[in-house]
Amino acid sequence: MNKVNHDDLNQALETLGLARPVSLDQLIAKRRELLHTWDPARYANLTNNPKKYMRMFKQAEEMMRRIEAASQVVNEWLAAKMPQGQD
Repeated sequence: MNKVNHDDLNQALETLGLARPVSLDQLIAKRRELLHTWDPARYANLTNNPKKYMRMFKQAEEMMRRIEAASQVVNEWLAAKMPQGQD
């Protein structure tokens, strides 16, 4: 497992809106909340304005990618902190 870069971790925590100390339960809850908020399907009601719909849809897709990447970084950091033998 690769060590998590300090700057990457800080950026991931900022993206997720979390602060240290962070637990796995907090990470899971915040990830679920953000993924629900930024679900591209939530912008389907903007079909009467196709340009706005596509802009919001693309922004939501980008945010979903950022949330997933940030969650992965924080998850790796938490896994590295966990003592061996605890699962």
